[in-house]
Amino acid sequence: FLFHLLPFSYQRLHRFGQQFRLSLQARQEAIRDLVRSYLLANPDVIVEALEILEERQKAQASLDQAAVLRQRLPELRDDPQTPSFGPEGADVAIVEFFDYRCTYCRQVVAPLAELLRSDGRVRIVYKELPILGPDSVVAARAALAAHRQGAYRAFHAALMARRGSFDDAAIAAVATELGLDAARLRADMERPEIAAQIERNRALARELGIRGPPAFVLGTELVPGAVDLATMRRLVAKARQR
Repeated sequence: FLFHLLPFSYQRLHRFGQQFRLSLQARQEAIRDLVRSYLLANPDVIVEALEILEERQKAQASLDQAAVLRQRLPELRDDPQTPSFGPEGADVAIVEFFDYRCTYCRQVVAPLAELLRSDGRVRIVYKELPILGPDSVVAARAALAAHRQGAYRAFHAALMARRGSFDDAAIAAVATELGLDAARLRADMERPEIAAQIERNRALARELGIRGPPAFVLGTELVPGAVDLATMRRLVAKARQR
């Protein structure tokens, strides 16, 4: 008896399964049509949803960036190969990522110099980030080579003030003007350690999400773009409060 009943039960179950799938598919299509009609009638909902998504993504990116900053602070502030100026006991370090061919980087030279002059508890750390072509790389290599002769700050200022290209002749002229050993500078520019230092700066900038110079790490905050003296002082005060 059971043997004769099995085919019948299986057929009924099969039909029931097909009907259930069709019913489920119909419900899904009905829901899709309903949602589509609602969105067409209320397009502002899509804009609102995208704005919420964007804000969430920005918040998450900020959290990720803050985590990287905290992790990389020793490399950012205390790398012995990176030029820095200011008192050893400074309570705020300003790390600048810059390119000598960047117009906006030149705009912050005077504010940074004034801040360094007027605030005895600030130290500035210079991270070479040459991304604007071969001349930028030449200038960065030359500045780091000048650092080996104890003349980074003067060389940095001279390059920032210079207009035109940074070819070999221009670099040699700056070195001679500052009384440096031009031949030694040229040789030091080719050192693999200097190339490696620049590459480390680039990797660090990518990890921090820096899209271009200038960019500053001030305390544990990343500040993109050029800022004036008043803004810089406000950011320093904020870092001290933290």
